[in-house]
Amino acid sequence: MKVSALIPRPARSEPFRRNRERFIPENQGCYVLTTFDSTVLYIGLTTNLRRRIIDHLDSNQKTLPTATGRAVLFFWIESNEINKIERTWLNTHIQHEGAKPVLNKIYSPVSV
Repeated sequence: MKVSALIPRPARSEPFRRNRERFIPENQGCYVLTTFDSTVLYIGLTTNLRRRIIDHLDSNQKTLPTATGRAVLFFWIESNEINKIERTWLNTHIQHEGAKPVLNKIYSPVSV
């Protein structure tokens, strides 16, 4: 599935590289790691987007190639409704592909 199928669509993106982390805000939001052609590999949420990209860049799980490709782009949307957006994006991916993105291992808890 391509990132363009996500609603709401992530508003911004940067290359998934250490030298681009300074361009990522320290705000909360939802984000997507994709291949060079914008195929979704991972969907997540965080209270600090910059810290999360740094965490992922330090993780072999997120930086090594997958059968679908390597993560090279970091898309994000800043929002106060991160649980709702992440759940919507994961459900959209499951509807399109029949499974969670290849790098997503667990569902995030549903907000009550």
